[in-house]
Amino acid sequence: MSIGTSGVVSAVTSKPTADGSGLVTGFADCTGLFLPLACTLNASRVLDAAARMLGVDHAGLSRLALEAPAGADGLVLVPYLEGERTPNKPDATGALHGLRLANTTPQHLARAAVEGMLCALADGIDALRAQGVAVERVFLIGGGAQSEAVRRVAPSVLGLDVQVPTPGEYVADGAARQAAWVLSGADEAPAWSSASDVETYSADPAPRVREQYAAVRELTGTR
Repeated sequence: MSIGTSGVVSAVTSKPTADGSGLVTGFADCTGLFLPLACTLNASRVLDAAARMLGVDHAGLSRLALEAPAGADGLVLVPYLEGERTPNKPDATGALHGLRLANTTPQHLARAAVEGMLCALADGIDALRAQGVAVERVFLIGGGAQSEAVRRVAPSVLGLDVQVPTPGEYVADGAARQAAWVLSGADEAPAWSSASDVETYSADPAPRVREQYAAVRELTGTR
């Protein structure tokens, strides 16, 4: 799972996928394996927007989010801030649901932003599973992975352990390695080291978070 401007959920499988709904795009890699992928339009930009609304930096947003309970006492953010492509909702807008006096605090809004973004990516994981892709753990990269709140909330939303490597330009590294392989003319991929310190985050599952999100994600406005 890569959380950048957009959010990407992808896997490596030995069999191709064919998703008529368009949620999962099927790619192939140069080793003969397959790369099913779901990509959302709104990922770290959701955190950017929430931080801007609250007048804090990203570290401040993370602190606020971790001060609120799981589920943000019923406050749910549907994060279609620029429309969405997975699912295909180009004219959708973001929306806040479940506002009550008790949850109209900066902490609750910060938590709802983090959870809403993660719920959209969790839907992408479900789409991969629906194509027969086995999902056993999540490897989290991208700028959004540097948020402590994202790292700590993700396992409870996804219901899986989340492994976070040392920050790096992993996408660029992969592209450069493939280019180097082609230029080398070798039949087999060179034995590059992918060693990196990895920290594993675990948490009790919080299914209520996704249940709340699923109940309102279709109730978005249009522009």
